[in-house]
Amino acid sequence: MANKILVIEDQSKLASLIQRGLAVDGYDVSIAPDAETGLEMVGSEVYDLILLDLMLPGISGIELCQLLRKENNRTPILMLTALGDTHNIVQGLDSGADDYMVKPFKFEELKARIRTLVRRNSVAQGSSSTIQALDLTLDLDTRTATRSGKEIILTATEYRLLKFLLTNKNKVLTRIEILEHVWDINFNMGTNVVDVYVNYLRRKIDKGYGNKLIHTMIGVGYVLKET
Repeated sequence: MANKILVIEDQSKLASLIQRGLAVDGYDVSIAPDAETGLEMVGSEVYDLILLDLMLPGISGIELCQLLRKENNRTPILMLTALGDTHNIVQGLDSGADDYMVKPFKFEELKARIRTLVRRNSVAQGSSSTIQALDLTLDLDTRTATRSGKEIILTATEYRLLKFLLTNKNKVLTRIEILEHVWDINFNMGTNVVDVYVNYLRRKIDKGYGNKLIHTMIGVGYVLKET
C-alpha cells in the first residue's frame, strides 16, 4: 500500500510540483491550500506524513502543528518554509514538527527526508520498549520520560535527542553526529540548534537532581553519563 502524504501549501504551483514529484516514487499525495482545509482532511483520513508550509493564510503552520499535537495526533510533520534562521527552526520544532526544511530546496533532499520520517514512524509503531539510565527512563511508546518517578513531557525534537543520547549513553557524541541522527540531514553548521536543545533537555531532566546526566565535552560535543 502506498504511503499517504498530505501537502498543506498555499502556493498551488509548488504544491502541484511536490505532488507530481512524489507520485513518481509511488506516494499517494493529497493537497490542502490552507490550514483549515488541512485540519479537516487530517480528521477524516490517516496520513503517513504531513508536509506543512509555515506561512499560511489564516491559521499559520506553527498554530496548526501545535493544534495537531494538542489533539495527540502523532503523524510525522515536515515543515517547509522560507524562514531558516535558528530562531525559526527552534520555533518550528518546538511546535511539534519532526523536521524543518528551508525553501528553496532540492527535491532529492526532500525525498530523502520523507523516506527517513516515514521509516522512523513505521519502526516506532512496531516497537515496544524503554531505555534507561540511572533513574531516568524513556518510554518509546508514549514518547515520554520519567526521572525518579516524575513524568517529563518532551517535544518531538527533545524526544529524538534524548533517545539518541540514551541509546549511546557513556559515548561522546559530536555536534555533527547529533545533527545527522536527530535532524537526519545537516543544518547550516553556523546555527547553534544542537546546543539550544541540549540546554532544553538539561532543564527538564537534570535541573534539581544531584546526579547530572548530560555533560559537555569542551571542543567535542556531549555525552550522557550514568556515573
